[in-house]
Amino acid sequence: MISLKQLHYALAVEKTLHFKKAADACHVSQSALSTAIIELEKQLGTTIFERNNKQVLITSQGQLILNKAKTVKLELDGLMQISQSDNQPFSNAMTLGVIPTIGPYLLPKVLPEVRKRFPEFKMKIIEEQSHVLVDMVRNGEIDAAILALPYPIEGLMSFDFWQEDFYWVSHKDECPSQLKEITSEELEIEKLMLLKDGHCLKDHALAACSLQNDKQDSDFDSASLHTLIQMVAGKLGTTLVPQMALDQLIYNESEIRAVHLNEPGPHRTIALIIRPNYVRTNELTTLKEIFTEQLNAKCC
Repeated sequence: MISLKQLHYALAVEKTLHFKKAADACHVSQSALSTAIIELEKQLGTTIFERNNKQVLITSQGQLILNKAKTVKLELDGLMQISQSDNQPFSNAMTLGVIPTIGPYLLPKVLPEVRKRFPEFKMKIIEEQSHVLVDMVRNGEIDAAILALPYPIEGLMSFDFWQEDFYWVSHKDECPSQLKEITSEELEIEKLMLLKDGHCLKDHALAACSLQNDKQDSDFDSASLHTLIQMVAGKLGTTLVPQMALDQLIYNESEIRAVHLNEPGPHRTIALIIRPNYVRTNELTTLKEIFTEQLNAKCC
């Protein structure tokens, strides 16, 4: 009889492509994990993993089996959630993913109110880029993710809770004091610094300005909005930041000015992403309402 433990171990190996790392992630010895997978392969009559001292490869037949194993895991998770659904709302822990260009600016605004209303609620936060979080939601590794849309989420559902525009940020010496709005045509593209490729915020900023990636060529790439702001303070260029982040990014930065980007908006939408059959939708709807309420109070 195939066991859920065997499937769990096999999915861990698929994720890490390394038996020792998979064993560590499952909190078992490598020999125990290897024995369980060997037994699984015997029961199925096929090889799932090709392994030697240097690498682990997934066979074509093995990939089909692992895809089915993911479905089994998701269904089991759903059964467990149904059994817990009669409990009080937020009585069970939840794991929420968030991207780096949202987490530091959203969470301080909304989590205090969540904690106030549901003091026993335990929430684990995982910060990763969008493509990683989408896969984690699909695979049932996390309950939901907070992403900036538009972004490809085929097969998943989204609950929008915030829409916002970008602001052009520059040193005050390079921005007329009377300037209240700026269009993309007025931007000096050669001075514009954005996050490095791979961050959806860069794609959204370029889209808001109707620019292609190859038209924005900076000598500086950053993975952090905070770093970009420091570069602006040093008169090394300008940047675009979302409304949500303004208060934290330019707080105590008296040398910096932020001007609304006057282009059709909203420039990005913030949403909770879940699997279609996720059973704790009511709790996420409550979170969404809290998020919107707190953002309206603190960003407007």
